[in-house]
Amino acid sequence: MLLPAVRVVWLSRVPYAELLALQQRWLRRLQAEPGTEAGALLLCEPAGPVYTTGLRGGLTAEETARLRALGAEVRPLGRGGLATFHGPGQLLCHPVLDLRPLGLRLRAHVAALEACAVRLCELQGLPGARARPPPYTGVWLGERKVCAIGVRCGRHVTSHGLALNCSTDLAWFEHIVPCGLVGTGVTSLSEELQRHVTVDEVIPRFLEAFKETYKCTLTSEDSPR
Repeated sequence: MLLPAVRVVWLSRVPYAELLALQQRWLRRLQAEPGTEAGALLLCEPAGPVYTTGLRGGLTAEETARLRALGAEVRPLGRGGLATFHGPGQLLCHPVLDLRPLGLRLRAHVAALEACAVRLCELQGLPGARARPPPYTGVWLGERKVCAIGVRCGRHVTSHGLALNCSTDLAWFEHIVPCGLVGTGVTSLSEELQRHVTVDEVIPRFLEAFKETYKCTLTSEDSPR
């Protein structure tokens, strides 16, 4: 059986706005010709600190002003979930996918993203990673979240995705209640493994996990389009 092909676009370290702009272009492309291709896996490492909020908000006007005073961007997004942080040392993965060629529904897509992050943790030597049910969507090591997940789906096409902490400065999370979950913490691969883990190090293993989980082939694309 011929597996659906997903294009991999690695943007390297770029401003968060560049990822969003490319995501929008792929959304228009897939929605203009529905069902003709599986889509793209957009990957990057954010160049600077950004706080984002989801459809349920998560930040007051006063909190937004305080975060901007710290030198961070604050962006409202159309994804699920509440407030979270993105920054250097974090792998951002935005699968812009038409779920029909992949034979998936939205909940299965979210579960597949969680499975990818769990598998990556296992491949990095952290077998205790696990996904938890809502409102704890994401991947956890003990009581600390290592990977946040928030997606959007319209006309069978997904956007946004996951943020995996590799060597993220976790102090940025102290200024918010991540994902609105009081009493929980955040962690990173570097924190758990007690060594510096870069985004570049984990990408090959993440792609391996994605291909296995989504039952697809991956093709590289050198220049975004």
